[in-house]
Amino acid sequence: MSEIQHRLRGERLTLGYGKKIVARELSVAIPDGHFTAIIGPNGCGKSTLLRTLSRLMTPEQGHVYLDGEQIQRFANKEVARRVGLLAQNATTPGDITVQELVARGRYPHQPLFTRWRKEDEEAVTRAMRATGVEELATQSVDTLSGGQRQRAWIAMVLAQETAIMLLDEPTTWLDISYQIDLLELLSTLNRDQGYTLAAVLHDLNQACRYATHLIALKEGRIVAQGAPKEIVTAELIEAVYGLRCTIIDDPVAHTPLVVPLGKYAG
Repeated sequence: MSEIQHRLRGERLTLGYGKKIVARELSVAIPDGHFTAIIGPNGCGKSTLLRTLSRLMTPEQGHVYLDGEQIQRFANKEVARRVGLLAQNATTPGDITVQELVARGRYPHQPLFTRWRKEDEEAVTRAMRATGVEELATQSVDTLSGGQRQRAWIAMVLAQETAIMLLDEPTTWLDISYQIDLLELLSTLNRDQGYTLAAVLHDLNQACRYATHLIALKEGRIVAQGAPKEIVTAELIEAVYGLRCTIIDDPVAHTPLVVPLGKYAG
């Protein structure tokens, strides 16, 4: 049996909502051990792709494969042990505290009729500490600000401790300091602990700085993919976003830095 290089991939996917098709014959693979950023303009299919890869949505045609098997063949709990998802606009399940929400990330790992274990408690504590929500543990999720709520949901995904994590616009609602804290955390999980990550990101410069692999989408098709330094050019950004820009070297990270030209162009 040949070695699986991509634990999570989709083949010839047709994606859509009802009669609205956003992608046809789309094949994509999330490279193992990388932090992949999925970029592209609004409506190009980024979130739909991520939701389909997590099995939250079913493709109109084509198949998603997890560890060499069609993902539909796995039980829900088994998928949740292997793939964690932070969905966009996640809805809080009733009036629960932050700690109770984060603890729900442990559900896939708990055998039937098993009490709360020390390892579950430790995973929840680590996740809350990493996302800075420890001091909010006893507060109702419904009373939190948008940024606090987002960090609580991210903590739940971290507590799930899956080797593959999918995050749909994880920096939404976060102020700039928490955006950087989160991206630094994701980078550390990828670099030091070997997590495979895929995130929909809107900030191109953050994607270039923190991701090790980019997938650029436009109108439901992959325009380019690869390491940021290898694929990010002014021509690519104009082709994907219709934005005239120049690319310079980030003085801190030495990754591509997109500088829009706009009215300042000569």
